Amino acid sequence: MKQESCRKDVERAFGVLQSRFAIVASPARAWKKHHLHDIMTACIIMHNMIIEDERDLSAPIEDMREAPTPDVEMVVDENIRFQEFIARYKRIKDKDAHYALRNALIDHLWEEYSCSDV
Repeated sequence: MKQESCRKDVERAFGVLQSRFAIVASPARAWKKHHLHDIMTACIIMHNMIIEDERDLSAPIEDMREAPTPDVEMVVDENIRFQEFIARYKRIKDKDAHYALRNALIDHLWEEYSCSDV
């Protein structure tokens, strides 16, 4: 269980670095191990510097915040709700509707962006 939580933390950290620094998102097979170490160290340091710079030092510290009461929808009959779910699923997976919508989109894009005045 601890390994899974550590793995999630590492994946989240890499995701943050990849979104901020393009060099981390690119393939690393061509880099040597010591270069990768230097690149990752530099990115982590820069990330921490950015976070520290963006932090509002004058913001008040809140110890505890009251969470809003969640809106819970009570289900009267599970069978009816399941049947509604199946009906929505069938409408989504309807091939005829898919083709009709696809063709309508193609026609719309063709009319909108075609060079008819040439």
